[in-house]
Amino acid sequence: MEKKYFLTILLLLMAITISIAIYKSQELKRTYKAQVLQGLENIKKSQQSVITEDDIRHLPQPVHKYLRYVGVIGKEKIESVRVVCDGEFRPAPQKNWAKVETEQYNFFTEPTRIYYIGLKMSGVPVVGLHSYKDAKATMLIKLAGLFTVADGKGPIMNSAETVTVFNDMCILAPATLIDKRIEWEELDSLTVKATFKNKDNKISALLYFNEKGELINFISDDRYYSPTGDTYRKARWSTPVGDYKVINGLRLPTYGEAIWQFPEGDYCYAKLRIKDVEYNPKSFR
Repeated sequence: MEKKYFLTILLLLMAITISIAIYKSQELKRTYKAQVLQGLENIKKSQQSVITEDDIRHLPQPVHKYLRYVGVIGKEKIESVRVVCDGEFRPAPQKNWAKVETEQYNFFTEPTRIYYIGLKMSGVPVVGLHSYKDAKATMLIKLAGLFTVADGKGPIMNSAETVTVFNDMCILAPATLIDKRIEWEELDSLTVKATFKNKDNKISALLYFNEKGELINFISDDRYYSPTGDTYRKARWSTPVGDYKVINGLRLPTYGEAIWQFPEGDYCYAKLRIKDVEYNPKSFR
């Protein structure tokens, strides 16, 4: 009889332990949702107006042509966006590719980026949350949602992730390029240099266009490679894009890559396909 009670208690303890582990493994997802809901609440009462020719008149010719090609004239000004992607990711040059799914919300009045990533490495789930708010960035990646394998924060990451925020503006929400925080320099008919400032963070990037008006590459020297958040290596970062298609009324690139251009050779670590884009979302989904 005592053995039966012992087994019952043991099974109960195992069930409780498993339940706690499952709950803890969803912590990053809950944090992601909470941060998004706060962002949505912050813009709830804002009133959207439409983009006019006057809004883009001051922009360099390549950017002006790009925005006309994308089709922003007469569309709502963008205060937020939700983007869902899938594709492949590898955490190091020598590692194999793994299927990945990403979801993010960006808010642009006060630049905010909340990015959730999920993949499996050798069959083990890995989840990550990148957050950028109040010009400060954090990166947290957990194995099985439980064990921290990367934890980054601080001034270098704040600056580096400002590049990522601006990259999102250029590729995923081009209507935001009318933002007054951007300074432009036209280098030639297909190339511009952009400088974006958000509080203490000031970064620059080169934007390359083709004759049709499509943005085809974004390159910045102001980002840092940091696989674990412990060390930082400044390196050129590029995101070539293409395969433009109409999504929710705008002509957007639907395929892109993320590449670190190291002296010893390029390291492409992500190949992503855009599955859904929603501008000015009203609720979390």
